[in-house]
Amino acid sequence: MIDQVAFTELCRRQLALSGVHEGESVTVLSQGDERMNYADAFLNAARSLGAKAYHLRLPAPGAAGGAWAVGASGLASNPEAVEALKRSDMLVDLIFLLFSKEQTAIQDAGTRVLSAVEPPELLARLFPTEELRERVEVGQELMRGARSLRFTNALGTDVTYRLGRYPAITEYGYTDEPGRWDHWPSGFVFTGGDDDGVDGRIVLAPGDVLLPFNTYVRNPVEITVEKGFITDIRGDLDAHMLRSYIESFDDPRGYGMSHVGWGLNENAHWHGLLPPAFPGGMGMEPRAVYGNVMFSIGPNNELGGPNDTACHFDIPMRDCSLFLDDDPIVLDGDVVVPEMQPASRR
Repeated sequence: MIDQVAFTELCRRQLALSGVHEGESVTVLSQGDERMNYADAFLNAARSLGAKAYHLRLPAPGAAGGAWAVGASGLASNPEAVEALKRSDMLVDLIFLLFSKEQTAIQDAGTRVLSAVEPPELLARLFPTEELRERVEVGQELMRGARSLRFTNALGTDVTYRLGRYPAITEYGYTDEPGRWDHWPSGFVFTGGDDDGVDGRIVLAPGDVLLPFNTYVRNPVEITVEKGFITDIRGDLDAHMLRSYIESFDDPRGYGMSHVGWGLNENAHWHGLLPPAFPGGMGMEPRAVYGNVMFSIGPNNELGGPNDTACHFDIPMRDCSLFLDDDPIVLDGDVVVPEMQPASRR
């Protein structure tokens, strides 16, 4: 276990990597009693770097009911708090604002945003590096120039994304550029297909990951995609649970296809959701596993798209092959572009 002194030093290293310096303003956003030790660590870390540190603590949310709805935040009814956060140089988000209109407004004001909700032990093991950033940005450049993305697997997956409308986005675990968001930990690159430009068949294999269920697929699930929307989900229990989850939002946009990309963090473990892994967080480790292919269902407003449904699903997959304009990027779960491989794998 990491004690508070060590955690504060970890947060100081993170803020230094994110460019925090003397005279900057850093605001930590929390809610209720959650992650108070995180707030204390980041506040003390920011002060040690000479920054002005503030803590904006929202009231605890009401009783939870139903599925996790992305894009809903305690800031929605608090415009004064949003305005205060827009005046900060950096926001440390401990409540997960992603997909919310409030986060978009804060970023548009030039505030850089870092989400940190995973267990401290995982934050330490997957601490970001400049070398990881460089490899992720190589993937971004390749994705920017591509007009199509296709991925396959041995079970029959063959789906194509028409590219061009949406940007290529990087996540490498820190943020030192105005208006940029990242998530500590991470390590992947992604984009989105045109709204009507995703077609094909996806077959989930046992061992693939279902997030936010934080579970592994037990039996194959066959998903049919036509013109950017899922039209059919077939299989046993996992298929029923996935379909039931989407239907619970009563929003047909929950069947929309969102982002797609691949993982590049060689320190991330596929088994990271299993005991004795530290509890808590939202499954960032399998999202970042080196050589995975991950696709998302639901909102694409993070990319600038029109779909802001609250129904969101990320599915990292193993042993896939991914191609940009027919050029191989990942083959059978292994990254084949030398510039994206860590030095230990070249």
